[in-house]
Amino acid sequence: MVERVTLYRAPTTEADADAVAEWLRGRVDDGVAVDVRGRFLSLYADERIAEDFARARVLSPYERETGNEMLGIVRYEERALENPERAGGVVYDGLAVQAALGERLPDGESGLDHLHVPLLDRVVGTWGDHDGRWHKRVNVLGQPAPVSVPGLYEAPAKPEAYYKEQQKRALLSGGPPPREVLESEVEGDFLVADDPRTTDALKGYVLQAYHYLETGEAFCERGACRLANPHRQPGVVEAQLREPEFCETHAGRYG
Repeated sequence: MVERVTLYRAPTTEADADAVAEWLRGRVDDGVAVDVRGRFLSLYADERIAEDFARARVLSPYERETGNEMLGIVRYEERALENPERAGGVVYDGLAVQAALGERLPDGESGLDHLHVPLLDRVVGTWGDHDGRWHKRVNVLGQPAPVSVPGLYEAPAKPEAYYKEQQKRALLSGGPPPREVLESEVEGDFLVADDPRTTDALKGYVLQAYHYLETGEAFCERGACRLANPHRQPGVVEAQLREPEFCETHAGRYG
């Protein structure tokens, strides 16, 4: 049984860990403590963690092998740890990142009774054996349970109109248009980088981590539920930002 949940801030992002924690306190079982700490990678980083992130780098969307430990890559990861606002454009193996963070949990806090949920400013993914490619993810369930803030914008697919406009502009200009242009001109339900709805949308993904350790259930198969894991942005908006918050099955516990 989970007795404590600790969230970790991602100060370079739009995510408000304190607001998520306050919402979570109203959903978890009585007696479960919820607290917030600073950035995980600032609190518990050591001299080896840059190499761990270098090894977790996804090299190609269609290659299972990960990792590049060239000196320049390790130096990049060291700089990204010190100045996270300068990092970006890299996808990491979410399970490898989860393992690296798990190795650095404080002594006596690694049991399943104390869930750790680091909000990360990194993009994580998992390998799909079914189609032989990497897929970006918003969260990785388990202990700890990293939640990728940029993954909220990048992992779920955007509306079809977004990709059609992207192709049209690429044909006209000879290259893909800036993301900001597409986001401002394409109508539809999708989240964008630094979206003011980020904190509200992340609440359900954090609750999913608690729900998984507490019940063993990964995701809800119904679309209109905070515990759902939609693969498209309109589904994320429906699940995380619209009423009702939970399906009939989970409303009794969390509603």
